[in-house]
Amino acid sequence: MAHEETVYEALDHAHGGEGQWAFGTGFDEPLAGVDTTVPDGIDPVDLGAYCLMLGDDALVLAQRLTQWITAAPELEEEVAIANVALDLLGQARLLLARAGSVGVLGRSRQLATESIPDEDALAYFRDADEFRNSSLVEAPNGDFAQTMVRLLVASTVRLAVFARLRESRDPVLAAIAAKGVNELAYHRDHAARWVLRLGDGTEESHRRAQDGADAVWPLLAHVFAATDVEDRLTTAGVAVDPAATREEVTAVLTEVLERATLRVPPWPADAPPHGREGRHGPELTELLAGLQGLARQHPAATW
Repeated sequence: MAHEETVYEALDHAHGGEGQWAFGTGFDEPLAGVDTTVPDGIDPVDLGAYCLMLGDDALVLAQRLTQWITAAPELEEEVAIANVALDLLGQARLLLARAGSVGVLGRSRQLATESIPDEDALAYFRDADEFRNSSLVEAPNGDFAQTMVRLLVASTVRLAVFARLRESRDPVLAAIAAKGVNELAYHRDHAARWVLRLGDGTEESHRRAQDGADAVWPLLAHVFAATDVEDRLTTAGVAVDPAATREEVTAVLTEVLERATLRVPPWPADAPPHGREGRHGPELTELLAGLQGLARQHPAATW
């Protein structure tokens, strides 16, 4: 218990004690001062792979959201979307740093130098087939209504996972989850308010919200199926079986859509989580080109 408290305290207080932990909030190493020793009985390779899954989801969704900067329907919403993306970027940074702390670098090691932190090497110097994000977050934004429906779904799923991960046997992962739940609750609430506003608004906004739900719902096919890594780590008390979140996620999404006077699309049958295994569509390659281009052109640059 003392070990877990040390990790929580380090993440929350080591950098000023103000709860600032997202990217750009004034510290260089996201896990500085944190004991990153892997608990007994946990395979570091599996732990690193799982952190990549969670970190890549956050990184890719953050990049998708930044595509709305200068294009959102309201200036206030532009700021809100940027803040949600920043929250996700902070989560991604911690999770990729955790993956790096257990030795995960992959082909990025070929380009990484001592001046490039693990989380930067993993974010900028992996190819698409090394990413482990879900298809839910890599799919194109669509219009604003579809983006809000996708944010509602993604934040609902992620919040359900993070709430359970607070009990993870890996204290670093548990601490990251504990810090993320409040942010994710806000993300879910923000998206739900927009879905309600659009669904129960004008005839046009209702149509767009319904089209958005119809486009996003098939992506849930890949959300509740576990990989072998998740199965092993769930048994070890480290990870969360995504199937365990199904009832909660279904209930929340059904309630929001019904209150928004939207028809709940058919729930898809479970499908293999190909994204978790590195199989992605061309959309991810295109997205990563924008995310990674500058870093790859100037790999030794500092900012």
